[in-house]
Amino acid sequence: MNLQVISIIIAAALALAVVATLLQTPRYTATTTLQINDQSAQVLGKEDDTQQDPVVASSDTERFLQTQVEILKSRALTERVAQKLRLNGNAKFYEAMGLREPAGKPTRQEIQDLTIRTIDKARGVDLPRNSRLATISFESTQPELSAQLANAFASEFIQSNLQRRYDSSAYARDFISGQLSDARAKLERSERDLNAYARAAGLIRDRDNTGPRNGDSSITAASLQQLNSAANQAQTARIAAEQRWRLISGSNAMNSPDVLANPAISQLLAERARNMAELEKQRANHLEDYPAVQQLRAQVGVIDAQLQNVARNIQASVKQQYDAALQAEQRLKGEVSELKSSSLEEQDRLVQYHLLEREADTNRTVYEGLLQRFKELNAAAGISASNIAIIDTAIAPIKPSSPNLFRNLLIALAAGIVAAAGFVYLRTQLDDSVRVPEDVEGKLQLPLLGVIPLAEDTELEVAMGDPKSAISEGYNSLRSALLYSTRSGLPKTMLVTSAQPSEGKSTTSLAIARGIARLGRSVVLLDVDLRRPALHRAISAFNGENAVGMSSLLTGQATIKDVLRDTEDEHLKVITSGPIPPSPTELLGSNMMQKLLDELAGKFDLIILDSPPVLGLADAPLMAALVDGVVVVIQSDRSRRGSLKTSLRRLRNVRINILGGVLTKFDPTASGNSYSEYYGYNYYQYSSKTDA
Repeated sequence: MNLQVISIIIAAALALAVVATLLQTPRYTATTTLQINDQSAQVLGKEDDTQQDPVVASSDTERFLQTQVEILKSRALTERVAQKLRLNGNAKFYEAMGLREPAGKPTRQEIQDLTIRTIDKARGVDLPRNSRLATISFESTQPELSAQLANAFASEFIQSNLQRRYDSSAYARDFISGQLSDARAKLERSERDLNAYARAAGLIRDRDNTGPRNGDSSITAASLQQLNSAANQAQTARIAAEQRWRLISGSNAMNSPDVLANPAISQLLAERARNMAELEKQRANHLEDYPAVQQLRAQVGVIDAQLQNVARNIQASVKQQYDAALQAEQRLKGEVSELKSSSLEEQDRLVQYHLLEREADTNRTVYEGLLQRFKELNAAAGISASNIAIIDTAIAPIKPSSPNLFRNLLIALAAGIVAAAGFVYLRTQLDDSVRVPEDVEGKLQLPLLGVIPLAEDTELEVAMGDPKSAISEGYNSLRSALLYSTRSGLPKTMLVTSAQPSEGKSTTSLAIARGIARLGRSVVLLDVDLRRPALHRAISAFNGENAVGMSSLLTGQATIKDVLRDTEDEHLKVITSGPIPPSPTELLGSNMMQKLLDELAGKFDLIILDSPPVLGLADAPLMAALVDGVVVVIQSDRSRRGSLKTSLRRLRNVRINILGGVLTKFDPTASGNSYSEYYGYNYYQYSSKTDA
């Protein structure tokens, strides 16, 4: 069925594609190729200058190119093209684009908007990644018009780019011109304020050596520096003179270096030495009163007197030099002290002077920078080269670009496949009907415990009593699966439920109970469907009698011994529902229910609960949380709309152990040959023959 629907959907999509292709008007596409550089050549400069004027940083190249693409798609550029080619209100243009002229009397703005929208729909702009070649395409029913519009977009794009540069340069010149006037006025005012303050404060600045603004100093500071240097030199001279005076003013002036270094002293000492030598020679030969000895002794005395006289003169000279050095030092230190006071006063006045000076320097720097930039802008205005070049101009195409039958068929095929897949997916999601055993695991993600063939209601009881019937075999297979449904084998307590009524859960509960009881295990079957009980009618021996049961137990009106009923099977006991209570959910959710299960667990090997359906009721999920495992009965090929999946979701939300599903009322003859051969006419039958 799904295959047929898929084929019909795909065939319909292909047929629609063929019809749509035949009905379309041929359209022609013309393309212009542009090269968009992120740099433009520098026009001004030397002839051999190959330096490029960067328009944008290399790291932002991709962003710059995408910006240019957006400009190509902008409304402003479309308006320029429409205005240049006079397309607003042009009847031939509207006809070529497959449009009718605006009805009535539209306004100028409405006509312009219609034209721009029409151009935008037919124009295409493409810029491949890692490329600077952009293509501008235009599609219409007339080849010449397509080429004309594609070329117009390219030329207007270049013109608008140059116009933006010129407008930007003109704006910059006007702006800098105004700023230049303000800077000139500020500079003049700051220079006048500086000079006026220097004149009022009596400040004279020396700017001859290091320039007018770099390390300049005042006359007072220069004089202080010179006097301080002279005072240091005078102090040095005074210290030296004082040292000479101390040496020469001692007890023996003749030992002073100044005396010894005097030429007269040296000459007198030499002459005295000669006379002393001659005197000693005469004394060796004559007495002291000898005339020659006396004469020589007199000459030595004269020389000694001369030496003392010269030494005193030298000593007086050194003293005069020391006094002069001391006076000079004191005088210079006094002048330095006076200049220091004047310099400190001048420094106080220089604080305001330096503030005014820095303001003047700042204004001069700003003015010179603005002046230089203004000159550059005036020189470069209007001569900037474009960074956009046309590589291929558009020509009128010969073959139409659309409609393309092959492309339309591919699109239709893809759309048909998607639509078919969507149909199948929605059908699968909305329909949870189980038709074959594989659907239990495929659609519901449940283990398949058994498959029960279809039988008429009148034949069901007879078939269940016949151990060789297909239904008995199905329930025997279910019993075997339950014996190994958990790691510990058969669960102690088991709940049998279904999503909707009349799916065979009561029959399945009874069949499971009888099958386990035949193995010699004690089993008790509880009918906990306190709304529409069926177990008392399913067992013919009860004759529909249901006076006492589960409701009597849960309300405390009877004991387990009072409600336990025997069956044809020795090891099977049954507790029917009893009278229908007004509030079944409260009884099943009470502590009495848990106590009842605990008490029965001590007496029987297996407890089976025949529960009401899950959908719409709280009874089944409530009791499912009290048992060790849940068996879900699923009727084959029953129409559902999500009820089964909803029921399973409710059970799983309680975090219970779902043992698996049992597929009931399965008709193998209506489900395909494989199941027909196994469950239908070719089913493996019992035979009385002895041969294999």
